Amino acid sequence: MQQLYLVLLLIFPLAVFAQQGSIKGEVRSKGQPLPYASIGLEGTSLGATAGANGHFEMQQVPPGMYKLIVTAVGYKPFSKSITVNDGEVVSIKAELEESTSRLQEVVVTGTMRETYLLESPVAVEIYTPKYFQKNPTPALFEALEVVNGVQPQINCNVCGTGDIHINGMEGAYTMVLIDGMPIVSALATVYGLNSIPNSLIERVEVVKGPASTLYGSEAVAGLINVITKSPAKAPRLAADVFYTSQKELNADFGISQRFKSASTILSANYFRYQDRRDVNDDNFTDIPLQHRISLFNKWSFNRQSKRTAELAARYYYEDRFGGELQWSPAYRGGDSIYGESVYTRRYELLGAYQLPVKENLLLSYSFNDHLQNSAYGTTTYKGQQRVLFGQLVWDKPLGERHNLLLGTAYRYTFYDDNTPATQQSDAAAGIANKPVYTSLPGVFLQDEFKASTSTTLLAGLRYDYNSEHGSILTPRFNTKWSPDEHNTFRLSLGNGYRVVNLFTEDHAALTGAREVVIANALKPEKSYNASLNYQRYINLNGGYLELEGTAFYTYFTNKIVADFLTDNNKIIYDNLSGYAISKGVAMDAEVAFTFPLKINAGLTLMDVYQVEKAGEGNKERVPQLHAPKFSSTFAASYQFKSLGLTLDYTGSIKGPMYLPVQENDFRPDQSPWFTLQNLQLTKTLPGGLEVYGGVKNIFDFMPKHPLMRPFDPFDKQVTVDNPNNYTFDTEYNFAPLQGRRTFIGLRYTLPQANK
Repeated sequence: MQQLYLVLLLIFPLAVFAQQGSIKGEVRSKGQPLPYASIGLEGTSLGATAGANGHFEMQQVPPGMYKLIVTAVGYKPFSKSITVNDGEVVSIKAELEESTSRLQEVVVTGTMRETYLLESPVAVEIYTPKYFQKNPTPALFEALEVVNGVQPQINCNVCGTGDIHINGMEGAYTMVLIDGMPIVSALATVYGLNSIPNSLIERVEVVKGPASTLYGSEAVAGLINVITKSPAKAPRLAADVFYTSQKELNADFGISQRFKSASTILSANYFRYQDRRDVNDDNFTDIPLQHRISLFNKWSFNRQSKRTAELAARYYYEDRFGGELQWSPAYRGGDSIYGESVYTRRYELLGAYQLPVKENLLLSYSFNDHLQNSAYGTTTYKGQQRVLFGQLVWDKPLGERHNLLLGTAYRYTFYDDNTPATQQSDAAAGIANKPVYTSLPGVFLQDEFKASTSTTLLAGLRYDYNSEHGSILTPRFNTKWSPDEHNTFRLSLGNGYRVVNLFTEDHAALTGAREVVIANALKPEKSYNASLNYQRYINLNGGYLELEGTAFYTYFTNKIVADFLTDNNKIIYDNLSGYAISKGVAMDAEVAFTFPLKINAGLTLMDVYQVEKAGEGNKERVPQLHAPKFSSTFAASYQFKSLGLTLDYTGSIKGPMYLPVQENDFRPDQSPWFTLQNLQLTKTLPGGLEVYGGVKNIFDFMPKHPLMRPFDPFDKQVTVDNPNNYTFDTEYNFAPLQGRRTFIGLRYTLPQANK
């Protein structure tokens, strides 16, 4: 009941205020309605989103003079000065002209301050819900499959745990932010990436390469920043429901309301999959059964139409199971029928407050409480993590050329579980519980210098003090040169770091009463990165072409590993004696024509490996697992305007990648070439309705031999007719274990009410 009261308090704390002025209008391009354009009043938090017919309305606008801005991807911004009087309805007709696709999009992730994508000295990629809707998925984890150089990787074929790799680096080195705050980290990443529904997302910003100078620990390979929807711009009502032929049900709902001095949005996501499919006849579920719900409420407060504060809260719960088909909860934790059952409960609170001073001071804060209760066969794991984060940033222009960013941040992490990782031995008391408390304060400084109209320099430095590792310095340097509006070069040099969390959910660590031993004074894991990025915008007579190429090189050192083999009674933590390399090139292209065809395509060529000492001064090159040398993504959309139909064709192609195999394994140590492709048809109907349907995984691809010895999951018969000493194994994975399936869905969008 306390949870219900909390939600009610967040939803209904304000009363409706009397309407003042309002603005309504229509957005068009070449005489045709332009749906879903963004409309806002410059310098305020007031805004709206055009409906499917291009119409919009903003209510309760205080009297005054404003500059109205209308933007849409692929079009030049429209602006007009207007005056709103008390009780007056101002009518606007906005005609947008086609332009290069992303020149005027606003980003924040690269420099921690709002700037146009074209002007950012840091290369940032932007993805909107419209892009992800080309292949509808229930969560962000699956949606990122269509992002070039970003690989969602399933690490367990039974429970479905996964992480996100950027440029081949393991998922632990990818930082996931929500509204710029690191609340998805450590324990939360195990299943937490599935907990971010697409209904929350206004856009996703991706930075490839280290970003620890601004964001601290974990931003080693890159970061993904999920920007949640703005209450001021969200439609009054939105719903998106789809169902697949494999009995997956996903439902997203959102409502928003605007008041005189505040606006709010409430969204909910529900996902259910309870079909025990076993296409490969190994008596194990092909994918885990899942039942989850996510509730999200966000408030935006303003004074004199200027945003002063934001506050958001989210609750998430999931029940998932994978294992033998005859398993039931009565067998949880037993050794007769194998199952992996995971209960996850999570609370999040995040907000921002613009301090009421002349200077631009922004206070951001977040808190999350993550509880996980798991049973992996006979092994139980119960872990809890709480993370408190606060950050104060001063954004100060110095003259016309310098923009100074000064900030301080503090992250406090509490972690406890039932494994030896959080236990200590005491001669008198025996085994005692010892939760892990980690304190991480830091300060950072960044100067963005406009050297000329075409050249921008960015230099930054961060200092952190970790309670386990001590002092850490992370510098960065970026430069951007744009000789004209169609060509941009960016050079990035950066240092990333990750402070290890001395706990694990590795199944090998969950057995026995092991003593945790730190062999030496641990050094933080670090990466050193250099990248050169080139963007070219070409206006065509019949559309536009956007090209982007990046060459990257990352040197990674001080990897911290847990040794379970040297001593059966100990877990020994130490820095790896060696280094890792990630190098390659990535190329992306986007082309749109005046006739309704748009194509996005990208490919990444990379080589990722570790070099380890092998004794006598020798070195051994070890390829990185789950890092294909070739990967590609594509998305093509064509509109049949007279029929109100849109056809989307999306997919990915992966080259061979090294896989975790056992000694003398009969399974190949590299995956084959494979492709996952999807087709969708969407019908736009009057009144904000869309009906869509299609086929996922058209070619019905599924990996072979995902489990080793599924007939003996408890290894009770491991010595019988087993000359190679194989044991039960769940980690041999390189693609989803879901074959071809059809889907059908319905979307509904209701703009703010016209009065």
